[in-house]
Amino acid sequence: MFYLVSSKFFLYLCNGYLRNPKYFIYYFIYIKTIKKMKMRSLLLFFACIFATSASAQSAFLGEWITIDDETGKQKSVVKIYQADNGLYYGQIVHLFGNSKSLCVECSGEDYNQPILGLTIVRDMQSKNGELRGGKVLDPNNGKFYYGKMYLKDGKLILRGSLDKAGLLGRSQTWIRK
Repeated sequence: MFYLVSSKFFLYLCNGYLRNPKYFIYYFIYIKTIKKMKMRSLLLFFACIFATSASAQSAFLGEWITIDDETGKQKSVVKIYQADNGLYYGQIVHLFGNSKSLCVECSGEDYNQPILGLTIVRDMQSKNGELRGGKVLDPNNGKFYYGKMYLKDGKLILRGSLDKAGLLGRSQTWIRK
């Protein structure tokens, strides 16, 4: 672009237009207008990129109704949130059924804790429109699995697997509340 502007400047100079102060001022107004247009288009481009990435991340946030993959019935409501450290977590905020049940199969700090309020999705990171890299707790057997979450047709697919690649595991479909 600079070459194009410089060549116009050279042509104006050779033709004698720049000897007249009026044309000289018009030329510099033209250059400033081009610079403003370039800056505005650049800002617009980055604003669009930022808005796209922000909306992709916030699509996971909120409350999701979990569906049991064996019976097809609603089990609970899980709230997905982003913590201050930038990682994503999921906490059970409502149970369909016995709300006083305990996680007797869990180990460590989760042992014998109420399932209502239990954090079952932990340390997920946003990568390429997915949440991955964290762990998922199955309160039925108390085991942690490698987790991956993605959106498909407005539904959230949670994949828990024994291996990081996600080959050995199962998926659940969650519906937005």
